[in-house]
Amino acid sequence: MNIPLIIRQLGRQDYQDVWHQMQAFTDQRDENTADEIWLVQHNPVFTQGQAGKPEHLLQTSNIPVVQSDRGGQITYHGPGQQVMYVLIDIKRHKAAGRDLSVRHLVTALEQSVVKTLADYSVQAYPKADAPGVYVDCQGIEKKICSLGLRIRKGCSFHGLALNIKMDLQPFHYINPCGYAGLEMCQLADFIDPTDATCEKVAPKLVAHFSKILGYNMQQIFNN
Repeated sequence: MNIPLIIRQLGRQDYQDVWHQMQAFTDQRDENTADEIWLVQHNPVFTQGQAGKPEHLLQTSNIPVVQSDRGGQITYHGPGQQVMYVLIDIKRHKAAGRDLSVRHLVTALEQSVVKTLADYSVQAYPKADAPGVYVDCQGIEKKICSLGLRIRKGCSFHGLALNIKMDLQPFHYINPCGYAGLEMCQLADFIDPTDATCEKVAPKLVAHFSKILGYNMQQIFNN
């Protein structure tokens, strides 16, 4: 593709601020607007997907709960988790003859994480019946990455959240992604924690995603 992919490093921000920026970007974009990836770490927050059921919040805390417009159930975001939002014009890919459906985009996101973790010799895998990426940890299946998308005007926003090195305790306050008893893990559980940083992981994640979807131009901005 000769359409540039713009990468924005947003640092650490509140969830709602970035969410509303994604909505505005998607509503205002046109056929000439470049696709973008937004990299961000969020301040602690629980987010409920469109079909989120309140019973999956098991206990209240001082962490706010936000009703989002993405797909999926409840999850947690916090510092040390690499969030990658993908603002992709899906219909433009289709017009260019590329078979990019929502399912293909989900697969691209999952495979980007699988390949990134493989760079650290961590074997991970997606599941057909439960979007996200999982790792077997001493015989226990644990989730290391959550996914949730929204499609508007043929364009995507929201994306993935990959646990790098964070406080996992808030996940015990919920049924992660609506699954009771699901355990979460993070990259720092498997490698030298000094190598488990968002700053080191993010470029690998972006590179794999760009290659999978065939982008050959990238412009990087630190916002």
